[in-house]
Amino acid sequence: MSRVYNFSAGPSAFPESVLQQAQQEMLEWRDSGMSVMEMSHRGKHFSIIAEELESDLRALLAVPENYKVLFLQGGASAQFSLIPQNILNGKSKACYLKTGAWSEKAIKDAGAYCDVVVSASSESTKFTTIPDAASWAIDSEAAYLHYTSNETIHGVEFQSCPDSKGLPLVSDMSSNILSRKIDVSQYGLIYAGTQKNMGPAGVTVVIVRDDLVGHAPKTVPSVFNYAEQAKNQSMLNTPATYSWYLTGLVLKWLKGQGGVEGIEQRNIAKAAKLYQSIDQSALYANPVEIASRSRMNVPFILSDESLDKPFLAAAEANGLLELKGHRSVGGMRASIYNAMPEAGVQALIDFMAEFERTH
Repeated sequence: MSRVYNFSAGPSAFPESVLQQAQQEMLEWRDSGMSVMEMSHRGKHFSIIAEELESDLRALLAVPENYKVLFLQGGASAQFSLIPQNILNGKSKACYLKTGAWSEKAIKDAGAYCDVVVSASSESTKFTTIPDAASWAIDSEAAYLHYTSNETIHGVEFQSCPDSKGLPLVSDMSSNILSRKIDVSQYGLIYAGTQKNMGPAGVTVVIVRDDLVGHAPKTVPSVFNYAEQAKNQSMLNTPATYSWYLTGLVLKWLKGQGGVEGIEQRNIAKAAKLYQSIDQSALYANPVEIASRSRMNVPFILSDESLDKPFLAAAEANGLLELKGHRSVGGMRASIYNAMPEAGVQALIDFMAEFERTH
């Protein structure tokens, strides 16, 4: 077997050592006599997995005690609707920053439950920038300010925590959580699908401040109610047990890499090398404003579109997969999440240089 370098935007590459551990524990987890997939989520063995999962995530992100940590289903997309239902708390408006495809989707879904105030938008630049904070129009009567910290499709990332002008700050961190240090206490709610930096598809992490929990109207089903899920340790219904287990393995791997601080330095180095190779090229170009470039998702275009298909075919032949850009923007995209080793980024850089030389 020959493993490839997988640049998929998600589900994304896993640390190989985690896959090997999962393989070793497939038939029996520790001394349980059974696979994790066979365990009751109410049993003593899975209780250990669940407790370690939350404990490790809290440690990695330094989550304060006055925050609930939930492990839910439905993907981050489900939270587009569940967030306003849970934390509007009687208010009729919520502010959103529109910086790409995923914040657009969040705005659309929230609009069914409240009046959405688009406080700033970079649509006029085709989502290649982050609007200047001085231009943001934040409504003081809104329930919260929402932003997408990293736009996976457009390759735009906030480099620091926005000023929400006193509103609870809500962030979709699906594609950059655990990739850089953050101060959780600056946020009212953080949510993220696990399938990019934390684990496999099937789990959505919600980290929510205590004062924002418990305000959902009675019309919200209990399984979608943060307070009910918190009361039941995210097990109001049967959770995605094997995905919880795999996410826990990834968190332990991350702790072994020096935690978030250690992996952030590696991510800075990987992204810098790749952007430098693109910027110095006559064939490739990155459309994103330098100050807004993502460390996780690096889109690039070829100056001659007729070379797109040959590029992708040659890349795959060289063990470099999932480099095709999203259909809405075209071109290429290299997603270089935590699990992508520096060797994978270097292999891509070397291939791109050789392709440019021969074309």
